Amino acid sequence: MDNLLSIVTFTPALAALILAIFLRGDDEAANRNAKWVAMFATSATFLVSLFILFGFDRNDTGFQFVEETTWIMGLTYKMGVDGISVLFVMLTTFMMPLVIAASWDVNTRVKEYMIAFLLLETLMLGVFIALDLVLFYLFFEAGLIPMFLIIGIWGGANRIYASFKFFLYTFLGSVLMLVAMVGMYADAGTTDIEALLSHNFAFESFSLLGVQIVGGLQTLLFLAFFASFAVKMPMWPVHTWLPDAHVQAPTAGSVVLAAILLKLGGYGFIRFSIPMFPVGSEVMTPLVLWMSAIAIVYTSLVALVQEDMKKLIAYSSVAHMGFVTMGIFAANQQGIDGAIFQMLSHGFISGALFLCVGVIYDRMHTREIDAYGGLVNRMPAYALIFMLFTMANVGLPGTSGFVGEFLTLMAVFQVNTWVALVATSGVIFSAAYALWLYRRVVMGDLIKESLKSITDMTRRERAIFAPLVVMTLLLGVYPALILDVIGPSVAALVDQYDTALAAAEAATQVASN
Repeated sequence: MDNLLSIVTFTPALAALILAIFLRGDDEAANRNAKWVAMFATSATFLVSLFILFGFDRNDTGFQFVEETTWIMGLTYKMGVDGISVLFVMLTTFMMPLVIAASWDVNTRVKEYMIAFLLLETLMLGVFIALDLVLFYLFFEAGLIPMFLIIGIWGGANRIYASFKFFLYTFLGSVLMLVAMVGMYADAGTTDIEALLSHNFAFESFSLLGVQIVGGLQTLLFLAFFASFAVKMPMWPVHTWLPDAHVQAPTAGSVVLAAILLKLGGYGFIRFSIPMFPVGSEVMTPLVLWMSAIAIVYTSLVALVQEDMKKLIAYSSVAHMGFVTMGIFAANQQGIDGAIFQMLSHGFISGALFLCVGVIYDRMHTREIDAYGGLVNRMPAYALIFMLFTMANVGLPGTSGFVGEFLTLMAVFQVNTWVALVATSGVIFSAAYALWLYRRVVMGDLIKESLKSITDMTRRERAIFAPLVVMTLLLGVYPALILDVIGPSVAALVDQYDTALAAAEAATQVASN
């Protein structure tokens, strides 16, 4: 099928346009129609994306389903997927129908709410599919706008502060990336990502304002991209926007933020930093590894003292993203395999955990941990689902959470044993805060009068969790579903990285002689 990637990318945007133009009124019927249009569009997008997955040749390490057209002023519209990006496309299209289903009880400005999520899906898909720098940047930055509106309009009491903090952190981080992209174009003469992957940016050291820049231009470009992707993930210490955004966002907004938006930063490191700036990446690797290890331990300890369920899970997300950056910058097959697996697994698990919070928030309208206790007595199905995803979040063997953490720790152990040791302690802390949360909310006697009439999950809520349960358990016992797809592309990336470093080292030795 021609233009398959464009169809998948822009189907949600087309549905948003239909809602904006043709749907009138704010009554119950109009709201119901808006929800069904959004559900149909996101479900159709997922079904069409299956053609990409089933038609993908996992042995081909290049880009597939490539579409290329020249726009005005020489700008290029180029789309394509490889073994690394295709599964992020699938994660996005898989999660969005569940997000719309979780929004079924929304009754405030429903049309605008659905339009925001539909546009957000198109923009997130564009980031994973774009093969041109300008196109990538447009999708990457435009995605801030619908998320800003989702938090700012449908969020909690402190939503304005949280939405502006989210926007300013992520936007300011990306300004340096834009400057770097201009520099890349000036050096390489193209914005084609496929061409840039094979371009050798200068790595000779030089002095800038009295400071010796080891790794030369590559290090400067790396730092500029790092500023954007580190905020997006987010990495410690630029993570403070995330807990505020999660706490104030509606449940569906938190799910998208945790399951998909955080992955844009990790994807950027794998797509740009490692292959395009290998010498700069090598120079900065010790710093990134220690930042990741500190993030895992520090945010896990912070999670232990939280009183808000959403904030606790938000800090948990920062800790788990620390494993991702560790795996990426270990720069070996196990590490990058583990990082990608961890991102995909975290998408299912963290999305489910925020949905678990949403289930009881819809009933009690509070996220305070102290407001709950003994829910197992009234909500046995909920207790079972919550326990499964709590165990997956801890990294219990047999769940998808175990595989990614294990692979990244094994990879980092080969590179820096001290970093691996510190990061492993984070696994223990994660068990502490996750089990502490579960015990306080679910276990014990039901003594609070306000909880004695609480009802268990509805049929719709169980249907939303079912696919997430299946994926979490399936990937836990059969990780080859992911590893077989990403393996060849990751192997080619690691080989390219090692070859580039060896060539740079040889060139440096020749120059010094």
